[in-house]
Amino acid sequence: MEGISTNGNTQVVQVKKVNLLGQLEISVSESEKRANGTLNIRDYFTVYSVEVKVNNPELLNSRKLVKVTSVWRRYTEFEQLRKYLVVTYPFIVVPPLPEKRVMFGWQKTSTDTFDPIFVDRRRAGLENFLLRVAAHPILGWDIQFLEFLQNEEGWRESHKSNGYLQAVESTFKNLSISVRSKKRSGEFEELKHYSNTLYTNLNNLLKARARIAEKLYTIHKLHANYGRVFSEWSVVEKDMGDALQKTGHYLDSLASSVDGTLEDEEILIDQMKEYLFFADSLQQVCRHRDMLQLQLESAEENVNNKNLEREKALQGKISLISKLFGSVDTEELREAKVSFLDQQIEEGSNAVVKNKESLREFTDKAMEDINRFQEQKILDLKDILTSYAFLQLKASKKNLQTWTQVRDCLQNIT
Repeated sequence: MEGISTNGNTQVVQVKKVNLLGQLEISVSESEKRANGTLNIRDYFTVYSVEVKVNNPELLNSRKLVKVTSVWRRYTEFEQLRKYLVVTYPFIVVPPLPEKRVMFGWQKTSTDTFDPIFVDRRRAGLENFLLRVAAHPILGWDIQFLEFLQNEEGWRESHKSNGYLQAVESTFKNLSISVRSKKRSGEFEELKHYSNTLYTNLNNLLKARARIAEKLYTIHKLHANYGRVFSEWSVVEKDMGDALQKTGHYLDSLASSVDGTLEDEEILIDQMKEYLFFADSLQQVCRHRDMLQLQLESAEENVNNKNLEREKALQGKISLISKLFGSVDTEELREAKVSFLDQQIEEGSNAVVKNKESLREFTDKAMEDINRFQEQKILDLKDILTSYAFLQLKASKKNLQTWTQVRDCLQNIT
């Protein structure tokens, strides 16, 4: 069922058709605000409790895991874990983290990153990230990921000492450089265009929703003015008093109903933001392939240049320096140059073969994972958008019921 292979300094458990998520339970159960520094100068931060319960006894024995654990993690540690996964598995569309700061905010949403509502939403997003990783057939079995879940101090020290941080920063710096290769893959060019389009469409959708939420919230809250007016009016109307007072209560209810609706919406909007960030994960896969393509082209160009040098050496052409100083290479020197160039050409040809194989292997693995991602994306977005539509129907029905009650109340005035 499983075996162990070594990828550089990384030990990866290879598992076939077994999902780690079915072997254990993962939750980010709570958050806590902490502080560093003295009383005068304090740096506040939030930590999250990651709780794991292992259900499979075989997993406990084979991976030396503890049955039940709880560790505290900062958001920055989640970032380090994700960067490590991106570098170690560049062919995988690695799940994104939730927003670090508020995006697409509007009147009711706080921009304070320590706001309890925002922290709780981010806690749910971090839990979703861990569940996504655990559900992946490759990422879920990574040794560093398992250490992250259960070994609080040990993972931190391991991550600092084994060179992962330096490798991660170096790779991310390279990925940030715009790579323009001569030969481009049609599939990956289309994928880059698609990921940009996906990001643009979701970005525009989320902006539009923020504007709608702002207006919807304002309109509903204005109905509280109706409620106050009707309640005050009821005091001076003897025959209509009861009906007017009830109408005021109904309109107050309408004004407050928007809070619950928009809170439920935010949960769905966070899920949609995840796919906004997934667009960048797709771009990272494409950028890595561009890097491999460029390495192959550089290796091929190097071999071509060495072959040209060899041809010149065989023809006995003298160099510019030789012309200037009046010296001509001897036959023995030319043969030595040709022999040295032959060695360089052989090494370069081997590098070309190696780069071609790396590119082919990466492409095959990447396309397999991209297909997996696309299937999951369709299911998720279908569920998100359908749930959003149902939520609007529910809110509209509730509003219709309130206005029906208002109508009936006013019709019963005698």
